[in-house]
Amino acid sequence: MDLALLLTALILGVVEGLTEFLPVSSTGHLIIVGDFLRFNDAQAKTFQIFIQLGAILAVVWHYRKRLGSFITGLNQSIAQRFWLNLIIAFAPAALVGFALHDQIKAYLFDPVTVAGALIVGGVIILLIERTPRRVRVRDFESLHPSDAVKIGIAQTVSLFPGISRAGATIMGGLLTGLSRTTATEFSFFLAIPTMLAATSYELFTSRHLLSPESTALFAVGFIMAFVTALMVIKAFLAYVARHNFAAFAYYRIVFGLLVLIYFW
Repeated sequence: MDLALLLTALILGVVEGLTEFLPVSSTGHLIIVGDFLRFNDAQAKTFQIFIQLGAILAVVWHYRKRLGSFITGLNQSIAQRFWLNLIIAFAPAALVGFALHDQIKAYLFDPVTVAGALIVGGVIILLIERTPRRVRVRDFESLHPSDAVKIGIAQTVSLFPGISRAGATIMGGLLTGLSRTTATEFSFFLAIPTMLAATSYELFTSRHLLSPESTALFAVGFIMAFVTALMVIKAFLAYVARHNFAAFAYYRIVFGLLVLIYFW
């Protein structure tokens, strides 16, 4: 395996771990960084999807005790409501993503489109942060299925590369009435079925691109995504408890403008 290619995998794994659960669009960053590193062919797109498994594993590991209690408590109303809300929120993006997968991958995965989405998303976050809101949901026990529907609809917007799945679900949660911490944690949990489904589907449809020679490449990206995401999850939760999301909005706008300047 080419050492330069392994270094590229390491860099992209770190980028995935750093950005997957922040409202800045991991897919957008991977597309842009991958294009800059000249790693943007068909195998690269499959690699970018695959390393999300590392980020998923980081969420599962961080919340392993809580997830375990939800699994073992299936007969309890709290656990039943949690799984019901998760399924409801997952369904819209799953249906739309399955229907439009080929079109999204063919026409929207380019740096300039992503840069525009980063800027637009940043402006939307600033507008939402300046909108008066009443917090009525401070824990999962208070989350209703109607809230899950709204968050699920918000997640469908993130199918456009550059919008950010985390950003769409967290902002959707805030507009629905969730506290910052609850919206963030629900976004983390919702990432598990969403990213697992997207990754499994992508790997199945792109299985002809996988080979024993690419094992090291994918393994390096996976491991770096897991380690980096695990650190980011802890730091982000601490940040959310004391700050709003305006800093991420400004970052998106500045980064998006720099990308437009670079590629134009």
